[in-house]
Amino acid sequence: MYRVRNQLGCSVQLQRSCEDARPVTVAVLDTGIYLHPDLKGRIMEFLDFVHGRNRIYDDSGHGTHVAGCIGGSGLMSNGRYRGIAPQCLFCVGKVLDHNGEGSVDSMYDGLDWVLRNHRKYNIRVLNISVGVGQPEEEKRIMEITELLEKVWQAGIVVVCAAGNAGPGNGTISPLGSIRKVITVGCHEGGYFGNRRNLCESYSGRGDVGILYRKPDIVAPGTDIISCGNRGSNYVKKSGTSMATPIVSGAAALLLQKYPELSNEEVKRKLVYSARDLGDSWNKQGWGMLDIERLFE
Repeated sequence: MYRVRNQLGCSVQLQRSCEDARPVTVAVLDTGIYLHPDLKGRIMEFLDFVHGRNRIYDDSGHGTHVAGCIGGSGLMSNGRYRGIAPQCLFCVGKVLDHNGEGSVDSMYDGLDWVLRNHRKYNIRVLNISVGVGQPEEEKRIMEITELLEKVWQAGIVVVCAAGNAGPGNGTISPLGSIRKVITVGCHEGGYFGNRRNLCESYSGRGDVGILYRKPDIVAPGTDIISCGNRGSNYVKKSGTSMATPIVSGAAALLLQKYPELSNEEVKRKLVYSARDLGDSWNKQGWGMLDIERLFE
């Protein structure tokens, strides 16, 4: 996260300029969350929609890594691996098991909980870094799509991963294909030069035949170092799952400083301040997240 913050203009000074405001709550639907020191005291609610357990846990590590990207404090790294919005609060729904697999029903229940409780916990941002469903579950996926649209209509900034099924045309994940949500793809913007196997090589692509851009925006997602699970303070992961919480963190930080903004205004600010990488629309959307420009 150190190089990501530098790459996107998220300076310590900018983060500190938001400290006096009320922290924003981010809902994360993923594999759960580990009680990591970088997240200590900021988990407002945890619900297990997979196994129904009451204790806070993450038997995969994926959700913990995602939460660290959004708002880890960097306590265990002297600030080096701090997330984008280090004061934010979390409401976490476990919708995937230890293998990163989950049912459509679990995701539906998680979304329904967020919709019913967003005012209670001041949930302003929802991060979904996971795919859901199989092609044969088209009807149930449609029900989730409709519910996710209701979450957006409730004023919540919904940020979804483009998925890792690229680079073919029209390979955006089903939830990321929804027009209103902010869909995030991976792109390193040339940071690694000609290195192979960058996340942008498999990031989901939009359909060139539609009239709007998908993904909406891109962020770094290769070799992202964030909070680990149990034995490791920090681990390295890659994919659109890592790019997505970076955008969610930027949205949370912006809403912390400017709480009067609507989700539509947040989306416009994010995409209009993005840096054009000169790549195709169905790969980069509006361009690379630029947090420094976002706050100008």
